[in-house]
Amino acid sequence: MTTSSENIPTATDSRIPDAETRDTTEGRVYTVTGGDWDSVLEDAIHDERIVINLGPQHPSTHGVLRLVLELEGETVTQARSVIGYLHTGIEKNCEYRTWTQGVTFVTRMDYLAPLSNEAAYCMAVEKLLGIEVPRRAQVIRVLLLEINRISSHLVALATGGMELGSLTAMTAGFREREEALHLLEFITGLRMNHAFIRPGGVAQDLPDGYETKVKEFLQVMAKRLPDYDKLLTGQPIWRNRLKGVGYLPVDACLALGITGPILRSAGLGWDLRKTEPYLGYEEYDFEVPTSTDADAWARYLLRVEEIHQSLRIINQALKKLEPGPVMVEDQKVAWPAKLTIGPDGMGNSLEHVRKIMGQSMESLIHHFKLVTEGFHVPAGQVYVPVESPRGELGYHLVSDGGTRPVRVHVREPSFVNLQAMPAMSEGGMVADVIAAVASIDPVMGGCDR
Repeated sequence: MTTSSENIPTATDSRIPDAETRDTTEGRVYTVTGGDWDSVLEDAIHDERIVINLGPQHPSTHGVLRLVLELEGETVTQARSVIGYLHTGIEKNCEYRTWTQGVTFVTRMDYLAPLSNEAAYCMAVEKLLGIEVPRRAQVIRVLLLEINRISSHLVALATGGMELGSLTAMTAGFREREEALHLLEFITGLRMNHAFIRPGGVAQDLPDGYETKVKEFLQVMAKRLPDYDKLLTGQPIWRNRLKGVGYLPVDACLALGITGPILRSAGLGWDLRKTEPYLGYEEYDFEVPTSTDADAWARYLLRVEEIHQSLRIINQALKKLEPGPVMVEDQKVAWPAKLTIGPDGMGNSLEHVRKIMGQSMESLIHHFKLVTEGFHVPAGQVYVPVESPRGELGYHLVSDGGTRPVRVHVREPSFVNLQAMPAMSEGGMVADVIAAVASIDPVMGGCDR
């Protein structure tokens, strides 16, 4: 297909004002920057009102998030969120990598729930391939997802406590999170950004002694979780600080597309693990806690209760782990599960390299091509959502039949939920903006992907 030069926008084209251009081997590239915030905010400036910046480098903004607040006294009359400071281009990077290599990118989006990103991405690839993951791999995925959910909620409690002045909540939350990260490191080899869930299954089987380690984690959490009720739930200062703050009723949630604990705090028990089960979640016995208070207090209580429910699921997953493969048998897809990690935790072990090179030249060539070129995925497009700690996390993948995706687009809950910040904050005190944002629990790595 050819394009006449008359149809190519130029730097002075009204369709792309003030855009710098440069010609590359792939065509013309435009560099477009955002507008000047001084002009954007002119309509927000009134007599006797001031406009302040909260962030983007502020301890109460959950990362590099900028809040532009118009104040009349201490009352917020207008609130705007400004994102993009953490932009990584992960979605676009995935389009220049093989389907398996994409896992190492998506796990870095919501860096507090890396395994949710890995699971959703791999389930979408598997749907395009038309393959079913072995049962043992499905149970391992559930086990990892729920450990990760607990660690994510603990960060929400810890950072929320820190921002509102409860430093003991912060130290306790991160102490328990360390237990979860130690367990994930034992199972996957890494504390975060695991890239352990792969298209077709998981990278490796569970290590020896996993059952003992998981049971020890369950015991520690069962012993320490009641302390949060003593420290926070039963503390009148904490309760009064959160009750009635960041109010967002269910109709506003639905209008804004809000999901996760925020939606459930408004009374709608929407949890994809129950409403649209995946990975065999329909076999697990657990509850979806809800509330009708629709405020920051309700969201705090729900996250604590969801930790209890995740512990129930982990206990059941241990009993469902039966011997079997952890990767599909198709050798065109199954390479990642054949990996044996070297002592540095990164490269192949020497025994594995000797085995590959000693089998035959054909197997070595196949291994090399599979690693460098990847496997072909049938043409089509899919959307696969999972219930991440922050809500519906969905992957829309488009394939043209090649070894790389044509498009990777993520429905990221932090990005969508952050739209609720003005509705929660306007009309309230500036101090309550901190509690509202903490109750949303956004992760800017997901917003700015």
